[in-house]
Amino acid sequence: MGILERLYLHPTPPARVERNQDKRQKKFKKKWIEVDRYIAQRLGPSDPVLDMALKAREAAGLPDINVSPNQGKLLMLLAQTIRAHTILEIGTLAGYSTIWLARALAPGGRLITLEAKPRYAKIALANIAHAGLSNRVDLRLGRALDSLPALSAEGPFDFVFVDADHENMPEYFQWALKLSRRGSLIVVDNVVRRGTVLHAGASKPEIQGIRRFYDLVAAEPKVSMTAIQTVGVKGHDGFAIGLVTADP
Repeated sequence: MGILERLYLHPTPPARVERNQDKRQKKFKKKWIEVDRYIAQRLGPSDPVLDMALKAREAAGLPDINVSPNQGKLLMLLAQTIRAHTILEIGTLAGYSTIWLARALAPGGRLITLEAKPRYAKIALANIAHAGLSNRVDLRLGRALDSLPALSAEGPFDFVFVDADHENMPEYFQWALKLSRRGSLIVVDNVVRRGTVLHAGASKPEIQGIRRFYDLVAAEPKVSMTAIQTVGVKGHDGFAIGLVTADP
């Protein structure tokens, strides 16, 4: 009896198929994490200031949703590449990505970061001060959608990083574009979310928010953008990166 005949006459029970898939998935996830940590160890040696920021977040009980070390360094490199003098960050959390980005600022540059939750802002301000960056970082407390209109007089921004609630991702992107200029970079995190972005009929507002973001980008002639899937210590997700090609 050939292989095909055996598979046809004696198919693998669904329960066993599911168990095998779970095993393979766990194996892949373990490998993703190992590779991510290997890259971080080889190309991003331990940094006491950044390590302390992560420890402070954990000690305060804030969610583990900051960018990974490799992603943080990528943000810094992107901002350095365009010699960013002004940076806008939407979503501060404990200030981990804020520190990476503030370190990329050109001499005399400044970074404005928006955070809605007072408890998060308190931890972030302490981390930013510990990093010696208080004179370069301006943390604005309040809902981002309330704070963004007031920034019109302070732009344009050379670099915008969006890492906030997914429901409002489309609106954050629209404001990022309004506050940018030709040549600005816009980076948006969490645009894959374990592949749930494919679920057109999903009822969760955060998934619909991500899908609406893609719809807006696809129809926006002033931005050339792509999205990259990522795997690693943060699981399966991705980020979008776009170049503003015309003045808003």
